[in-house]
Amino acid sequence: QAAIDAGVRMISIVQVDGVDEKVELVEQLQAPEGRPVSFIANVQAKNNKQLQEIEEAWALRDKGFHSVWVGEALYKSGSDFTETPGAIIKSMRSKSSLKWASPKASAGRGEGARE
Repeated sequence: QAAIDAGVRMISIVQVDGVDEKVELVEQLQAPEGRPVSFIANVQAKNNKQLQEIEEAWALRDKGFHSVWVGEALYKSGSDFTETPGAIIKSMRSKSSLKWASPKASAGRGEGARE
């Protein structure tokens, strides 16, 4: 809160795991009237090949975060050769639904593409 009171316009949320925990932290902060503050969420790489980071990026977008930091997740890539770092970024930027889409589908498979 001290940073916002000092005039900071961008806050990066780091060392907080999980969407709900990040949202709870941001909801505790109060920006002065008429001065928007952008929130950046650090999406930590998970210890698996399921690309849960993409779903976390979608959830954070839906909860009002302005951007995500995903550096470590790009190094792990997906479980097959079509899931390159570029495909992972494209999936995170897509407007897919958490309910109806999967990260793999956003990487180019399963959406009518010839496999």
